[in-house]
Amino acid sequence: MTETTRTTRLFALLVPLCLLLYGVLRLIDGRDGSHGPGLAWNIGHTFFFVAFLLLGGLVVELRTLVPVGTARRAAAAGSAMIAGVFGAGCFLWVILGDLFPSFDDSAPLPEPLELVGPLAFELGILALLVMLAVSRPRRLPVWSPVLVFVTFLLIAVNLDLLPLAALTLMAGLVPLARTRARTS
Repeated sequence: MTETTRTTRLFALLVPLCLLLYGVLRLIDGRDGSHGPGLAWNIGHTFFFVAFLLLGGLVVELRTLVPVGTARRAAAAGSAMIAGVFGAGCFLWVILGDLFPSFDDSAPLPEPLELVGPLAFELGILALLVMLAVSRPRRLPVWSPVLVFVTFLLIAVNLDLLPLAALTLMAGLVPLARTRARTS
C-alpha cells in the first residue's frame, strides 16, 4: 500500500476528527431549532475551518503520492490537486463569512463559486484517491475513495449527518493514516 509521510498521516487523522467535532457541535447548537452565532456555533465553525485548511494540505500531499509515469497522468494529477485546493479555498471563504458576518458582507463568495467550489474540491480529492486506488502497484484499497464519496453523499443528504460522515471519512482515510513510510 501507500508509503505516506508523517504529514499525510497527521492530516488523515485530524481532518475527520475536526469534522466530527464540527458535526457534534452543530447538533448541539441546533437543539433549540436554529443554527446561529453562539459558543457551539463559533467553536464548531473553527473546527470546520481547520478541517478545510488541513484538507487543502491533504490534497497537496495526495498529489505527491500519485505515481506519474506519463505526461497525461501528471497533468491529470496536477489538475485534480488544483481543483481540490481551489475548492477547499472556496469552503474556507464561506466559513470565514459564517464566523465573521462583516467579512461576508464586504466580500461574499461570488455566487457561481458557491456551486463550483465544492464540486471542484470533491472531484479533485476523489480523482487523486482513485488514481492511488487504480495505480499499479495499488497504493490505496478500492474501498477508500468509495467511502470518501459516501461521505460527500451523506453531507449532501443532510448536514445533521456530519458526525456519521466524519466517521465514514475516517474509515476512508485510515489507509493513509496507518501506512508508515519505509525507513532506510
